[in-house]
Amino acid sequence: MKKSVLLLTLLICILPVAGCILGNPGQSTKDITVCAAASLKEALEEIKPDFEQSNNIRLTLNLASSGTLQKQIEEGAPADLFISAGKKQMDVLEDKNLIDTVSRKELFKNKLVLIVSKEFQDRIKTAADLINADMKISIGEPKTVPAGQYAKESLAHMDLWDKLGNKMVFAKDVKQVLAYVEKGEVAAGIVYASDTTNIKDSVVVQTFGESSHSPIVYPIAIVSSSKDKDSAKVFINYLLSEEAKQVFEKYGYSTVAK
Repeated sequence: MKKSVLLLTLLICILPVAGCILGNPGQSTKDITVCAAASLKEALEEIKPDFEQSNNIRLTLNLASSGTLQKQIEEGAPADLFISAGKKQMDVLEDKNLIDTVSRKELFKNKLVLIVSKEFQDRIKTAADLINADMKISIGEPKTVPAGQYAKESLAHMDLWDKLGNKMVFAKDVKQVLAYVEKGEVAAGIVYASDTTNIKDSVVVQTFGESSHSPIVYPIAIVSSSKDKDSAKVFINYLLSEEAKQVFEKYGYSTVAK
């Protein structure tokens, strides 16, 4: 009898611990893949832990140029959400019925700036100063990188595109442009204002007027092939929250959800 009581007591003590170790089967963690423009890297990585803990949803971040991500989604790569740095890439997917148009929203706005390696900050104050200088400037590949597209539009607007043509170094995404300038591999580069929050070896010397390029807007939408649209909606709602807004504003974005 005493052995039975002792065994029962042990089971009562052990079961709660086992439950904590094994977890509650009814609250298993879900997984969603977010394809997002490379420029969003720091902000998304900051909000990721809090979102996952609060919602029991694990985020897999696939960060690359918007054009690269667009192609991946077109080719059937696993994805639940797409956040582009430009409308063009999202429009292409919408035209092909590859996103849920009802879920599409415009989340953020950004600005375009010229950064210069500290070595050249006294010689380069605007993009025009590069015309007669033996220096290189980097931008994202305009065909696949929205920041590169905006940069080309701005330079053309100022009648500088053709004049700087032989000085261009094209990058796979805006983060690579930033790295080129920070490492001194090029004298200058055109990036988003949000990319400059942690720069160390370069400085912002020029902000391009909004009238010189297409609106810099970051749309988000659920991918049509998503296997967990409910969890994707939860993340969209989180991005619209005041908590997330504060994080993105810290990195230089302004929210424009529509």
